[in-house]
This record gives sequence, C-alpha cells and structure tokens, in this order.
Amino acid sequence: MTTNSASVGILGATGYTGAELLRLLARHGSARVTCMTSERFAGQTIDRVFPHLAGRDLPTLSKIGEEDLGKLDVVFGCLPHGTSQEVIGAMPKGPKIVDLSADFRLKDPINYERTYGKPHAAVERQEAAVYGLTELAREAVKKTDLVANPGCYPTTTQLPLRPLLEAGLIKHDSIIIDAKSGVTGAGRAPKEGSLHTEVSEGLHAYGVSTHRHTPEIEQGLSESAGEPIAVTFTPHLVPMNRGILSTTYVHLKGSVVAEDLQDALEKRYQGEPFVKVLPFRSLPATRHVRGTNRCLIAVHPGRLPDRAILLSVTDNLVKGASGQALQNMNVMLDFPEAEGLKEEPLFP
Repeated sequence: MTTNSASVGILGATGYTGAELLRLLARHGSARVTCMTSERFAGQTIDRVFPHLAGRDLPTLSKIGEEDLGKLDVVFGCLPHGTSQEVIGAMPKGPKIVDLSADFRLKDPINYERTYGKPHAAVERQEAAVYGLTELAREAVKKTDLVANPGCYPTTTQLPLRPLLEAGLIKHDSIIIDAKSGVTGAGRAPKEGSLHTEVSEGLHAYGVSTHRHTPEIEQGLSESAGEPIAVTFTPHLVPMNRGILSTTYVHLKGSVVAEDLQDALEKRYQGEPFVKVLPFRSLPATRHVRGTNRCLIAVHPGRLPDRAILLSVTDNLVKGASGQALQNMNVMLDFPEAEGLKEEPLFP
C-alpha cells in the first residue's frame, strides 16, 4: 500500500463482527469506511441499527450489487458461510479481501464439503487463500490478496499449541481442548439456543465431537506438527456476551517439563504486540482481554509429571474475529500492525 489511506468496504455490516469492525475502524488513522452492505437494513443509516455508532461519518447501508466493490482498497467479508464464497468468488480482482466467514479457512475442498455439507463454490480462491493467524503467518499475509480470518476457538487454541508442536515438546495423539465461549460467538441472527432464557443461569456443552471448528484446529496443528493430528475438542456456551477461555491438556515428550513449554512460548511470542505469555502458573480470565485484540497464555504443570495444562483467553469478537481481521488488513496494506487496535481491556 503506497497511499496514506485506504477505502474500506464491509459486507454484512450489521452483524456482530461488522459492528465490531466499525468500532475499531473509528480509531484507525488510515482507513475510511466508504461502503457498508446489509440485505436487511439497506437504505438505512447505521445509527438506526446500532445507536452506539451514532455520530460516525459512515455511508448509508446498501445491498450487495449496488456498490462497485472493485474501487475499494480492502473488503471485509462478514457474511454467513456459504454466502461469502459466492460473493467473493464473483468479485473483481483488485481489492484486498479479509473474509471472516469459514468459507476459505479449510484448504482441502473435500474437507470443506465434509464439514459444511456442500461443495465449495469458489475452489480456486479457496486454494489460494492464506490462513490469517497473523503471528504465525505474517509473511504470507503480506503477499496475498485474500486472507481467511481464523475462527475464534481456533485462534485461542492454536496460539499456545502450535509453537509447542513445532518445537517437538508435546505428544501429538493426546491433546484435549475444553473451551468456553460467550454467546456472541453464535452470531446475531435469532436462534432458539441463543435466547436469554435458554442461556442465562446455566452452562452447557454443544457440538460435542462434531463442532465445525475442529477440522480448522486440526489443519493448523497438523501443519505445525508435520503429520496429521486429531484432537478432542469440546466447546461450551457461557452466559456472557464476550470472551473465550480455552483449557488444553497435553502430554509432554521424553524429559520435557512444563517449564520448557513456558520458555518456548515466551521466546516465540517475545515482542508480539497482542500475544502475551503470563508468568508461570498464572490464571488469565476473559475479563483481562475484554474489548482488546490480545491473547493471554499461561502454562501450568499437570498433577502427573508428564502432563501440562495450557490456559488461553481472547475476546471472541476482537482477536477471535474483527480485531484479527483488522490486524491482517494492516499487514496486507503495510500499515502499522497495531493501528486501530491499541484499546486497553475494560476492567472490571
């Protein structure tokens, strides 16, 4: 990117991830939102949908097809999976694209069809997309015009695990991930399972052995391990708006001890603006990252000497979605990586 500013379009601007992008972009010194789409709210101003964004200098919402997307510098896809691939597959070359749906995350079209129940509609673009876990793919993100923004659970679980697999410190066949997420992870569309009376005052597992993020997690871990990896991943829904806490149980190789995992993670993420490894045996909480693009990681020894426990937390709407998307945009356009993402946690 050679100009001082970028024109930005957001497809699906009235979902949670679209609204979060608008919040973050309001503090970005080099990006101007010039196009926002919403099939449901086309023709309306954003403050009619999101009063918290009132007073922003933003365009009127339009439908996809009413705007020339080819004139934009960057497009964020905040559309449902299935819809996103059709729209992006038909887009003209030119704009950089960061897609927040699941449509371009899985490299193998057969794996995609198996996971999402239908063939991919833009296979060529799928194969060319870069999986944008920024800290682990920064150089590839710089060179691509299509980033598949990772899911919230995969971001929170891969950041602590992949460096340990690359360093050969943990076994491949016994990784157990117990993760808990706030309700915004289910999206803004009305669903019975997301109703207040269905969620509040309780905690429950869902997608047991079948969650669609499992193949995405396994794809990344397998890449780091150099061989296929299968994990046990169980997500849970927590009666809160934002946040993910992942508790991951690993078996250590040979004479490795938990302190070796701590050292490896500290070295891998030294100097990273958003991934922080806390002191040994720390207890990160979702409130420690609320509203930020941070991932906090902590290492604990297991009760048995050959075990260890990894704790990691993110805000599912920021580092788990829109914040990481903005981070990827900054890398693609050669802006300062932390631009628009310097928010401190809202605590308590």
